[in-house]
Amino acid sequence: MLLYSPTIFLSAFLLFLLQLIIAKQILPWFGGSAAVWTTCLVFFQSVLLLGYAYSDGITRWFSLRRQSIIHAVLLVLSLALLPIIPDASWKPTGAENPALRILLLLTATIGLPFFLLSTTSPLLQSWFARACPDKSPYRLFALSNLASMIALLGYPLVIERWIGAITQARFWSLGYAAFAILCCATAWRGMRSTAVNPTMQLPDQSHEPPPTFFTQLLWAALAALGSVLLLAVTNHLTQDVASIPLLWVLPLSIYLLTFILCFDGRGWYQRDIIMSLVGVMLVIMSWCLAQYQFDLGFILQISIFSDGLFVSCMFCHGELNRLRPAPRHLTRFYLMISLGGAIGALLVGIIAPNIFSGVYELPVALASLAALWIYQMRGARRLYLVAGVCLLLITVSASIFKIVMFSSKAKLITRNFYGVVRVLENDPGDADHFQRTLTDGTTVHGEQFPNGRYSRVPSTYYTANSGIGRTLNALGQKNARVGIIGLGAGTIATYGKRGDVYRFYEINPSVIEIAQRDFSYLKDSAAKIEIVLGDARLNLEREPSQQFIVLAVDAFSSDAIPVHLMTREAISLYLKHLAPEGVLAFHITNKSLDLAPVLQRLADAHDLKTACIIEDRKDNKQYPSEWVLLTRSINFLEVDKIRNAASAIQSRPDSRVWTDDFNNVIQALK
Repeated sequence: MLLYSPTIFLSAFLLFLLQLIIAKQILPWFGGSAAVWTTCLVFFQSVLLLGYAYSDGITRWFSLRRQSIIHAVLLVLSLALLPIIPDASWKPTGAENPALRILLLLTATIGLPFFLLSTTSPLLQSWFARACPDKSPYRLFALSNLASMIALLGYPLVIERWIGAITQARFWSLGYAAFAILCCATAWRGMRSTAVNPTMQLPDQSHEPPPTFFTQLLWAALAALGSVLLLAVTNHLTQDVASIPLLWVLPLSIYLLTFILCFDGRGWYQRDIIMSLVGVMLVIMSWCLAQYQFDLGFILQISIFSDGLFVSCMFCHGELNRLRPAPRHLTRFYLMISLGGAIGALLVGIIAPNIFSGVYELPVALASLAALWIYQMRGARRLYLVAGVCLLLITVSASIFKIVMFSSKAKLITRNFYGVVRVLENDPGDADHFQRTLTDGTTVHGEQFPNGRYSRVPSTYYTANSGIGRTLNALGQKNARVGIIGLGAGTIATYGKRGDVYRFYEINPSVIEIAQRDFSYLKDSAAKIEIVLGDARLNLEREPSQQFIVLAVDAFSSDAIPVHLMTREAISLYLKHLAPEGVLAFHITNKSLDLAPVLQRLADAHDLKTACIIEDRKDNKQYPSEWVLLTRSINFLEVDKIRNAASAIQSRPDSRVWTDDFNNVIQALK
């Protein structure tokens, strides 16, 4: 155990730490989308499958000595890829498939190190089973999951708070070099053991038949359902707050915790209790999904779906542990678990966005959980069968209800890498009250009365009393150039006058198509309209100075914030494109985060003394808005339209300035 335990522990720690480090590094390149993490998980689960297949194959086809030599050579070769910092040439231009580019980027940057880390747990457990035939290797599996969970929890709570992203990558690379040395030492010990006893092999388990094909299929199904539930719950939580490691970590930590408890060997999995709790949580989660149009509160949703994920994964992984084979077949067991995990990630991360118009993975996962619950309880008392059928009916009914309600009043629903966009219509038979609404995720991104006298009146978060409305009306400059990050329905274009240029930056091609076809704000504007496809920051980096009189940052998807648009480097870039008397306007309306102090710190870092917040709540109760304004102009705050509505920002002097290398959303929680 002297070498096996620390090697497996360190490999699992580095494996999961790498996932967070690399995902955070590339997140800004792809618009800060929550789908970046989901796509990364597809890569991680797929490479994990390859690692487990390698471990299964090498232990079957080669002697222990040859296994050790092959693995040591690969470890030495992988050191050439350090440090794990992606090359800037992988930054997207906006025209390519973002999911494919992410997968290629990850393969080129971390492919071999991640692959070798993923092989460690099953391969070394196999070596351990040969060296210590009287001890169970499955305790080492629990140890590896414990190390993984420590990495996941330590990252947002400790590492991310104090260490920059590039420094994280360099320290990780040093840790990987130490792991390679430790793993080579373990392999060398294996070769020595073989030299002493060349016939050494796994203890005889001939009395236990090999697992049947159906048993292996059940292993994969249980693992796949756990993976689907993990990603579906993660998507459900991150679409309303932020695509940040904190909200990636919580579901993944719960997922790993259930592996630890179920494979620890101390009887944490009490089948009857967990089965009953699964039934209770299925009903509660189904009810929450059916109530999606009501604001249940972020904390309540986190609590319900985290508890539900825990109980559901305890069921999946507890049943896996109950069905585990003898040590002779452990590599095949882990191979099928990783196959199921990869299938689950593929279903949610790649297939679902291409076959579902909405985010329906979680309802489908809950219905599948109810069906598998019924199957695993076959042969039990009839009461369990009746309860299972009721659970299945409840989850299916709730899923159908959610899908029907989500689709009601929708003229159009479209989904791509960047999210789900809907066009809703109310009172289509009444010309004066006919209303068309654009939603991205769960948030309204523009409304219009296209056939009435209000068709050219700015609404929602962009009214004349909003921060952006007051700013554009207060400046009143002729032939003004205005930049807007985030198109939405194009409402801000209503402020454009003849001779003005309004330049929109939009990353989602579906939003551009909808704004031009289903809303008339853009074509009715007196200003010249320019639309640039792709991530705004990457495009601004490539462009010469635009000399905007106003640059508005309005790029939220639901309540998720693109953090890379609110860093010191981002502000420096914006100032490069801003006219000397220009104004930066940030739309920060949010249920969960208080971003005004973050922007105040950024203003202080750039000596922008005039920073204020304008709240439009009294006259706009349905769509209250908050805009933070930053400018070099001392006279701007003296304009009546601004002075009468602006308030000072309550700063948090103990918080650090957000940069590309360091940002921590925890400090912005309300």
